[in-house]
Amino acid sequence: MSAPGENLRINGDRLWDSLMDMARIGPGIAGGNNRQTLTDDDKKGRELFQAWCDDAGLSMAVDQMGTMFMTRPGTDPDALPVYIGSHLDTQPTGGKYDGVLGVLAGLEVVRSMNDLGIKTKHPIVVTNWTNEEGARFAPAMLASGVFAGIHTLDWAYGRKDMDGKSFGDELQRIGWVGEEPVGARKMHAYFEYHIEQGPILEAEKRQIGVVTHGQGLWWLEFTLTGKEAHTGSTPMLMRVNAGLAMARIMEAVQAIAMAHQPGAVGGVGQVKFSPNSRNVLPGTVVFTVDIRSPELGKLTSMRSQIEEKAQAICAELGVGYAMEAVGHFDPVAFDPTLVQRVRSAAEKLGYSHMDIISGAGHDACWTNRVAPSTMIMCPCVGGLSHNEAEDISKDWASAGADVLFHAVVETAEIVE
Repeated sequence: MSAPGENLRINGDRLWDSLMDMARIGPGIAGGNNRQTLTDDDKKGRELFQAWCDDAGLSMAVDQMGTMFMTRPGTDPDALPVYIGSHLDTQPTGGKYDGVLGVLAGLEVVRSMNDLGIKTKHPIVVTNWTNEEGARFAPAMLASGVFAGIHTLDWAYGRKDMDGKSFGDELQRIGWVGEEPVGARKMHAYFEYHIEQGPILEAEKRQIGVVTHGQGLWWLEFTLTGKEAHTGSTPMLMRVNAGLAMARIMEAVQAIAMAHQPGAVGGVGQVKFSPNSRNVLPGTVVFTVDIRSPELGKLTSMRSQIEEKAQAICAELGVGYAMEAVGHFDPVAFDPTLVQRVRSAAEKLGYSHMDIISGAGHDACWTNRVAPSTMIMCPCVGGLSHNEAEDISKDWASAGADVLFHAVVETAEIVE
């Protein structure tokens, strides 16, 4: 199997320009992006990406979840494609690189192959997965989850945002319901390039993260029911305070995660009070606990302890209790052959690297169920992500894209 010469690189300036151009769509309020899935800005981002892919000679297919598959043909019509993917949707206060880097680096791999006249046996498909973030429609990695058979299409279409709008209706509204059945296509291999979203690579002064594993995750959505009452005139001993129950559960999540160190995290990032008035105790509190670990035993133990403690807290306070698991995947071990291909590419190109576990969930966690998959990571400043201040350097972006280019082209098999 032949590989590109070690002197070959992607066009780092072009990749960076593409990142900056995409960031103009759905700008945030503090330098980042708010391009949540199935919004009008998501539609605009898709259209820009499609235009760039058209210019690069790629053909587009869209599945029933709205995922975009942009194909560069190979020389063997029977060879399964090599996929490069990530997502263009962002958090409400997201950065310019989370997900977007992986999609546009995939496009840059194809552009560089075109520039260099490289032909491969296997087709290459650049993919934009729908609703990776899960910020608007839980769970995260929704489209890739349907692709991998984790969720049904009907269930995904029925997911609702905080305003009660359904995923299926919003996908239809922006005009991105495709005809291709979800999961119909097969993969030879899947690569995903992503910012680390953590501080390790920068602290260790490494340019490349060779991702060997991904953490498992549970998202546990709690609905606590109290009694709406005036905050000034209701005696403390006569309150049914769902807000207090939530606070105690959050403290319990912190304690339980700390008790499972090392290699475990837990926290709450989303809370909805109702009626959310300054002087009314909440009648309902809905919040999501996010727990993660690369060790299945720890993940299972944390969930069990959190549920047990939460029920006890609510019983003590007389608060109604309900819990729904709205997101889950087990810890992931990525394909050893592809992991080694990434490591070898970094070594050949002279980039400093280290093995790393992904702290966040990614579409690769689901594709790994149905095809050999792996990930590449680049550092991000201060480990900051899911924040408009998220930042990387052009050199970091280019180095990881170079590794992606070499690993993908080697896997797709150069035709001389």
